[in-house]
Amino acid sequence: MKTNTTCSHDKPSVPGENEAAGYHFINLTFTCLRFGPGLILLLLVLTLGLSSPYFFTARNLGNVLAQTATIAILAMGQHLVILTRGIDLSVGSVLALSSVAGALVYREVHSAVFVVATMIGTGLAVGFINGFVYVWGRLPHPFIITLATLSIAKGLALELAGGAAIPGMPDLILFLGGGSISGVPASAFVAGGVAVLLAYASRCVVWGRWIYAVGGNPDAATQVGIPMKGVLLSVYMISGALAGIGAVLTSGRTAAGSPLFGNLAELDSIAAVIIGGASFLGGRGHIGNALIGALMIGVIRNALNLLNVDIFFQLIAIGVIIVLAVEGDVLRARLEERFRVIQSMRVK
Repeated sequence: MKTNTTCSHDKPSVPGENEAAGYHFINLTFTCLRFGPGLILLLLVLTLGLSSPYFFTARNLGNVLAQTATIAILAMGQHLVILTRGIDLSVGSVLALSSVAGALVYREVHSAVFVVATMIGTGLAVGFINGFVYVWGRLPHPFIITLATLSIAKGLALELAGGAAIPGMPDLILFLGGGSISGVPASAFVAGGVAVLLAYASRCVVWGRWIYAVGGNPDAATQVGIPMKGVLLSVYMISGALAGIGAVLTSGRTAAGSPLFGNLAELDSIAAVIIGGASFLGGRGHIGNALIGALMIGVIRNALNLLNVDIFFQLIAIGVIIVLAVEGDVLRARLEERFRVIQSMRVK
């Protein structure tokens, strides 16, 4: 009597294959989500270049960079705040107040350095108030104080300016906001310089690692002795100072300071950070997220203008993109959790 026997090693293990396939699928999906914003930006640029003959002209690309520079600078400050699980709703109003303060100072003192210092100092002061009240006032969330300073700063700007723009800015500010170097807007170089400094500080300085620790796990950060209050105060001060730099660029483009500057800029800055791939959960992301998100907003708006789409549709388009970006962040968090579980099972 013959008996058919099959060695166990001749038959592949289906559960093992399924597990490996699932691991590779999740890893691939996670990688796509991580680099998704950059790939979408590249695809968007290529599509617009093919659909409009004006997109890749030097003048149009210069306009995109100039219009994006202020959003990018505000978004980089917002990014630091969001890394710590916070939010800064005041940046648009701080930009307006800083521009008005600079214009008023220029009326009395024709010093470009002093005017720039006034704008940045105004933003720094409001940022200090935001951070101080939030941390030492023991507020449950920075939403409260930054919403309050949004209203206060806007009211002060309107009162100081009398509700109208104040003309006049020194040549240095006019160059930074509206000038160019070899055809590239000077404002783009300012934004690039800020990005390099913040990228270095956040990755190569202990303070930067503290920010990620505070946002990633606040309780653990406190237990290991990280000065949490100082870290939180610093990010709101930097966000305010960058709003002051945004005021320099905006005032330079318009040759004036105005209480109407920065309307909805806080929403643009938040949108840029989230669209770029950072997380509201804190402790995850890099300065490149803010830059990619700002460029995406600038390119989308430029595309809608080139295609003669109603300007009000821009708000709808940005809103839809934010929803998709947030959903992508939720999906990425779930995949990360699943990825860690599978990794731990494979190690065992």
